[in-house]
Amino acid sequence: MAGVELPAIIPIFPLPNVVFFPGVPLPLHIFEPRYRDMIRDASASHGVIGMALLRGDWRPTYEGSPEIFDVGCAGRLASVEELPDGRFNILLHGLREFRIVSHSFDKTYRQAEVEWRPFPAELPPDERQRLTAAVERFLHAQPDSPLHRLLNDASLAPELLVNFLCYALDFEPLEKQGLLQAENLTARAQALGELIDFRLESGRSSMPESGSERPH
Repeated sequence: MAGVELPAIIPIFPLPNVVFFPGVPLPLHIFEPRYRDMIRDASASHGVIGMALLRGDWRPTYEGSPEIFDVGCAGRLASVEELPDGRFNILLHGLREFRIVSHSFDKTYRQAEVEWRPFPAELPPDERQRLTAAVERFLHAQPDSPLHRLLNDASLAPELLVNFLCYALDFEPLEKQGLLQAENLTARAQALGELIDFRLESGRSSMPESGSERPH
């Protein structure tokens, strides 16, 4: 979002299975008391929340300060619905990637000083074409997938196309974290294409050869 000044210190919401990307909408249900505090504080200030993926064996320390990846993506609160029991339904709109410089635990939830990634450069047309072809191969067995319409929408900005595909395609959280950590938009598109090719090749290699013996 050009022209929008982003804060140097933001609240961090770690999750085990969500990797967020710029431009993507993310609905969340907030029920833990510390994250209810986070939503109230963010709503009363800059409205920015950083999403980060939990790292390693986070379960034993989840109630405290489990380890997270240093690179995440922040979103701005697009809507906040407080429920009668104090829980929240929120919608975040992805803003930009960040790298954590330092952590702070002086509130009930984690905060971090962050460095913001620069705005991405444009994606070369040939890279967009290569990625589109790879995704079409990946979705070949899913003719009804709404992602087909996305691929054919020439008006869709390259950044939104790449980021939404990274978010929506069925890959593991660690694989998506690798995509988020790509240095720029072109590198992210290339990494996504390589991930798709690897998945397709792995699928072919796991299929029994024609005429080979199969267990009964």
